[in-house]
Amino acid sequence: MPSPPTLGFETHDVLRQAAAWRDEKQGVALATVVETWGSSPRPMGSRLAVNEQGAFVGSVSGGCVEGAVVEEALGVIASGEPKMLEFGVTHEMAWEVGLACGGRVRIFVERVE
Repeated sequence: MPSPPTLGFETHDVLRQAAAWRDEKQGVALATVVETWGSSPRPMGSRLAVNEQGAFVGSVSGGCVEGAVVEEALGVIASGEPKMLEFGVTHEMAWEVGLACGGRVRIFVERVE
């Protein structure tokens, strides 16, 4: 099976950008795919970094749930409380945000200190 596309970035690029935002004294959250089932658009370990303005780099779903993850990440930046998110074809929200690939994905979101 071929490797999934990198979509123009690698994990080290995502971490580098998160560190740069922190160096600029911005609030930052990091979202990481921690579990997948069935057909999922990105593999475990895929990451997305979000700053307090909502800018982001990386991918946890190839684009289909990024908007929802960015929204949750902004809440995590504000509260400091990490969250475990789950999206799947059986979730009503998954259809709303576009995860119709037939799989499920679990994403851990934490504030970068």
